Amino acid sequence: MTLHFPNASRSYDPVKRCVSFWGHESTFEIAFHLDEEALERISPEVRRNEASLLEAFDVNRVQIERAALSAYARRRQSFCHLTASDF
Repeated sequence: MTLHFPNASRSYDPVKRCVSFWGHESTFEIAFHLDEEALERISPEVRRNEASLLEAFDVNRVQIERAALSAYARRRQSFCHLTASDF
């Protein structure tokens, strides 16, 4: 099976300073945390507040999911932390 993203939900965690989202491979759920810095790299105009970060995530979802697929292929873990270097 391949990793896919059937659920468009995402959330911002102000303590970890990241946007969390989830993918699925067969029956396994894979959690992804995307750093604020990574969002700034792909969307330089983003401001560091929840609304702006989630909007930047939504606008760049295709690129983010591609990076998540690549990171998951390298690590194959149930949790992936995506940083600016993944973009």
